[in-house]
Amino acid sequence: MNIENNLLRRLFESVYFITGTAYAGKSTMVRMLAEKHGGVWCRENYTEDLFGLIDPEHQPNLCYFDTMSGWQEFVNRTPEQYEAWLCGCASEGEGLELIELIRRTEGGRKVFVDTNISPEALRQISDYGHVAVMLADPAVSVSRFFDRPDAEKQFIYQRILEAEDPQATLANYRAVLERINSPENYRRLEDSGFFVLKRDEARTPEQTMTILERHFGLLED
Repeated sequence: MNIENNLLRRLFESVYFITGTAYAGKSTMVRMLAEKHGGVWCRENYTEDLFGLIDPEHQPNLCYFDTMSGWQEFVNRTPEQYEAWLCGCASEGEGLELIELIRRTEGGRKVFVDTNISPEALRQISDYGHVAVMLADPAVSVSRFFDRPDAEKQFIYQRILEAEDPQATLANYRAVLERINSPENYRRLEDSGFFVLKRDEARTPEQTMTILERHFGLLED
């Protein structure tokens, strides 16, 4: 390990990263872990407070909501356009995540984060014992995407229902989800080299949290 990587890992040694696919339980686990261990809860899109630092020229993907013509444009983009946008957001957002995480580690509290930082970047700033990849079957990630009471997802679903042709728009959006949650993307995360935890409907949230606690070294022997 070079000196730069060693310093980065020291900087984020109190941070526990959870990444993975949709419907795998990431958001629930980050919340439960933070509550139990008196830590900082970094939910999905936790960097929104820093959006005043971005602009359309340098972060066009993160600024998309300010430049799009409306929500019908958003829900009717092709799968290729949507995937390119998500990849762009992840790339542009990594710097914001790191800035925000440095701020939230002040005070020495543990930080639990639902992250979009790529596995490649996580290898540079963290280690095996501080990263978990949570996966749901790709078909489940797509079919049950709108089943949750998540406010953002329900907002998108309502915009789909308001489309000129709701069925066509819903079919297009499901194609988007299928592309994002493709078997190829699933395998890329599965083979990332980090600890992998697959969704199991027979397991309770508390049991899932215990598995993660053991992996993160948060349980005393």
